[in-house]
Amino acid sequence: MTTATSVLERRLAVHPDVALRPEPFGALAYHYGNRRLIFLKHPDVVTVVRSLADHDTVSDALRAASIDEARWPSFERALGSLIASEMLHDRTTG
Repeated sequence: MTTATSVLERRLAVHPDVALRPEPFGALAYHYGNRRLIFLKHPDVVTVVRSLADHDTVSDALRAASIDEARWPSFERALGSLIASEMLHDRTTG
């Protein structure tokens, strides 16, 4: 199980079986393996999700996207949900 405090220091990336399709509200994320479809309802969430693999930790990705720290708890919850639905996974390298 993912806890809110652990998400910030995790090394995450979009799962290789997931496709992100831009939409006016944010994006659609579709997992070809488990056939789940998730709506990413805010462009800032999409920006962070797309950049996760480029940063050492989630908190680094949030800083790079200029996300105010007051908003981090909502991102922790959103990313935790994406981990639970297998849209995001832990990176072991890079």
